[in-house]
Amino acid sequence: MEFSAQQIASFLHGEIIGDETVKVHDFSKIEEGKAGTLSFLSNPKYNHYIYDSNASIVLVNRDFIPEKDVKATMIKVDNAYEALAVLLGIVEQYKPKKNGVSSLAFISPTAKLGANVYVAPYVYVGDYAEIGNYTTIDASAYIGDNVKMGDNCQIHAGVKIEKECIIGKNCIIHAGAVIGSDGFGFAPTEDGSYRKIPQTGNVILEDDVEVGANTTIDRATMGSTIIRKGVKLDNLVQIAHNVEVGVNTVIAGQSGVAGSSKLGKQCVLAGQVGISGHVEIADGSVFGAQTGVPSSLKNPNGIYQGYPAVPVGVFRRSSVVYKNLPELQKTVYELQKQIEELKSKIK
Repeated sequence: MEFSAQQIASFLHGEIIGDETVKVHDFSKIEEGKAGTLSFLSNPKYNHYIYDSNASIVLVNRDFIPEKDVKATMIKVDNAYEALAVLLGIVEQYKPKKNGVSSLAFISPTAKLGANVYVAPYVYVGDYAEIGNYTTIDASAYIGDNVKMGDNCQIHAGVKIEKECIIGKNCIIHAGAVIGSDGFGFAPTEDGSYRKIPQTGNVILEDDVEVGANTTIDRATMGSTIIRKGVKLDNLVQIAHNVEVGVNTVIAGQSGVAGSSKLGKQCVLAGQVGISGHVEIADGSVFGAQTGVPSSLKNPNGIYQGYPAVPVGVFRRSSVVYKNLPELQKTVYELQKQIEELKSKIK
């Protein structure tokens, strides 16, 4: 499939700088640009690559002003990164889609499959499960009893969706993820052992949720663990029982949210962030990598880092002090020595 700069600019409402007839058939990174490919530039630290890139077309932000000649045809758009995502999405839609049910899959006689569903070999679909139209389920996935799944979902290889969980429309669940495993619920007993608390709830993923590879979302003890519309979870994320993650929140890899916590909408958790149990996080909260959150944060749109989480400005000032601690300690010892000498003289 081939597109001209004029076609791309028209679709993206962009401004062409250069040859509007040049055509592309593939994508490339700006630093590895090849003839016949489209690339993009959104991060200023990559600006220098554009002058030597062999990409035929480069998407740039409207405020980009080149410092010297650029060989490639540029298309100026409001947001180059978002525009690239739109184009990649269109290309993905035109790729051939599989459909049909493999004879090597097990589908319960009571399960309901929508139109144009694809079910790969060794998939298990349990009793009374419902699979929406145009959904694809890759090899060795497990869909438990009474699972309800919307249209246009992509369930990758080895995914496990346990009984009675609900998956909305347009959800993507990557390889090895587990949706609806038991929450970590145990009651201590008098003899020091722990009695398991049955986890009787489920997990609800609303529409347009994406779950990364090997991420786990625990079912609720009672009620539901809820992942709201548009949430994006990276690989290796742990969401505990009865957690609620707000609309359009994004959580990066190796982060964890403990039981019964509630995250507001449009929050951002960078890698290895830990949220304690039974806390509430305000809308728009942003947490830097390895931040630990032991208590609720009620003010919206705050930016936090460190453990315990503090406003990022406080964290940065504290970091400067921490780095200087050896010198400060040396100064204190010298002052103590001088004080002792002065005391001796006074005596």
